[in-house]
Amino acid sequence: MKLSRRHHDLTDSGGLPMTSMIDVVFLLLIFFMVTVSASAPESDLASTLKPESKTEGAAADFQPQIVTVSRAGDAVVYTLGSHQLTTRAELARLLRELPKNSGVVVKVRNDVPVEAAAGALQTCKDVGFTKVSYVPAS
Repeated sequence: MKLSRRHHDLTDSGGLPMTSMIDVVFLLLIFFMVTVSASAPESDLASTLKPESKTEGAAADFQPQIVTVSRAGDAVVYTLGSHQLTTRAELARLLRELPKNSGVVVKVRNDVPVEAAAGALQTCKDVGFTKVSYVPAS
């Protein structure tokens, strides 16, 4: 008595079933298309290291302002040049008087709370600095 087989084995047909393979390939293709992020190439990003243009004249010759955030006891101290300030309002008042083209660098000591570091960065942005850099102090 001969029984017919309804299923095809892999060994009988000599290959893999392509329907499920195509489904898997399309699912992977859709996954990668959805998760890819389209961002600008790094060569198009602005850098504070290379000069923007020489048409600005003497403004391009300024060095960036350096704000050092440190701790004195329980208080946070913002140092800008020879000025030592204890509030963000004083820091904002002093930063408003400075030229904005050169940018500002915020150096933060290790023992400073995160809120004070973020506050100094936000104060620099609030007074009009567009180039604000964060540097951990060594």
